[in-house]
Amino acid sequence: MKRFFVGILAVALFAGCTSTEGLKMVNPDQCGINPVKLSQVDPVIEAAIKDGTIPGAVLSVVRDDKIVYLKAYGNKQVVPDTVAMTTDAMFDLASLSKCVGTTLSFMQLVENGQVRLIDNVNRFIPDFKPWVNPQTGERIHIEVRDLLTHTSGLDSYYNGDRFVRRFGENQPDSLIRLIATEVGRNHEPKKDHIYSCLNFITLQNILQNITGQKLCDYAQEHVFDVLGLKHTCYMPKGDLLNLCVPTEVQANGLPLIGEVHDPLARLANGGNSGNAGVFSNAEDLSVIAAALMNGGAINGNRILSPLTVETMATVPDYIEPWIGRALGWDNYSDAAGIRGDFFSRDKTICHTGYTGTSMIVDLENKTAVILLTSRVHPVDKGSVTRLRAQVANIVAGSIEDLNKGVN
Repeated sequence: MKRFFVGILAVALFAGCTSTEGLKMVNPDQCGINPVKLSQVDPVIEAAIKDGTIPGAVLSVVRDDKIVYLKAYGNKQVVPDTVAMTTDAMFDLASLSKCVGTTLSFMQLVENGQVRLIDNVNRFIPDFKPWVNPQTGERIHIEVRDLLTHTSGLDSYYNGDRFVRRFGENQPDSLIRLIATEVGRNHEPKKDHIYSCLNFITLQNILQNITGQKLCDYAQEHVFDVLGLKHTCYMPKGDLLNLCVPTEVQANGLPLIGEVHDPLARLANGGNSGNAGVFSNAEDLSVIAAALMNGGAINGNRILSPLTVETMATVPDYIEPWIGRALGWDNYSDAAGIRGDFFSRDKTICHTGYTGTSMIVDLENKTAVILLTSRVHPVDKGSVTRLRAQVANIVAGSIEDLNKGVN
């Protein structure tokens, strides 16, 4: 009965031409999307719930500046109690935080002239080690843009439990010193690709050194609040905690709720972290997607200029073409399969989060797909890789008019 009620509520939301705090909701066919074909996402998501891959999900489909589909599926929690999913549920975005928190914030600094993409990292973190050629001894400095494209060569991660044993909990200064002076430099910058959370923790520290603000505070003030987002933040508190979707059950038998799942972000950085830590819901992420599809602004609120968005969303010509990473976002790397088979290869940016979240933004066709799940609840075992691509294909395949509803 609960799931039936949630489904009816969601259908009412997208079918009634109502509006949220951010985007208007309209029928799909008003934006050139076949509603019958689009509804084929339902059995695909429901099958993933039935087979135990995920307990529940929220899907939002955006066309230009309108939400054409918003629906909740299954449950947001199954341990210790079962609670039905709702469309306003806030998810731990995990690595999707790299995009909507760190990258959007950092690109503002570039746009404002406070940092350049070609700046050496050691300009802002003085003891940050270069890569050293093992044959010649040549030292090549890591640049800001290398961090954004994951071509710096830094180790991919550092074990959270090991960090705590060495330094204790909530020691962000020790974490950045570790990254600056100890972790591996595995290849020459720009010549190869290692997806690394440490890249974005470094970007976090550059931003904080430049602005004098914590990343969580900067992003809240200059990105989330500017866009009018009411359910997007780091370290949710108060009433927002009641909306948070639980993640993995801990040793005490209870799941994490409102605390970031990522070990480094939680244990070393205390929730304020460049690699993870943002909590958000589908409607707020839809506003961000619409802003990007409209050149960095929505509803008169601008976070980036059109040229900044274009640069951010383009694979740079100074990295090996096969890498396929844009600035902070994925474009066509070997991890970009979530965009499916039909969305634009070169003009689609996307990203996933370890907890089960994902966001696909086709800037050419002005269509975005936000699929939020908590695949790590109650245990870290489910895979949503194929589900993401299936949903993307159904959404892309339901577009019948590439121009209708697009400014």
